[in-house]
Amino acid sequence: MSMNDPIADMLTRVRNANSACKATVDMPSSKKLVEIARIMKQEGYILGFEIEKSDPRDTLSIELKYGNKKERTIRGLKRISKPGLRIYAGKDELPRVLGGLGTAVISTSHGVMTDRDARKAGIGGEVIAYIW
Repeated sequence: MSMNDPIADMLTRVRNANSACKATVDMPSSKKLVEIARIMKQEGYILGFEIEKSDPRDTLSIELKYGNKKERTIRGLKRISKPGLRIYAGKDELPRVLGGLGTAVISTSHGVMTDRDARKAGIGGEVIAYIW
């Protein structure tokens, strides 16, 4: 099965596993998906991730994070830039998710980073997703 948008597939798998209160979620791995998982870990949305070597393709396994009484750490995930309509933001137009309480994932010429890091570096890029 060919997949047109692996980032949207990743976000959907994480969203579904989060709403079902699963401990982990697995998906096919790629460099960009690993970078998005790294940002989610760095911002405190997930406990961790690991890449499992397998024969046709590596698997990215994400360990989801919950609070007391199964409170969800990830309240929402939204794909912004899609293959059919790419959304770019300059250094002055970088979005703020929920007034700075959420995180925008930006793909820049210096790699995948959060909106705060891109603002500090003074660079813009493609707005991949919002996480809150």
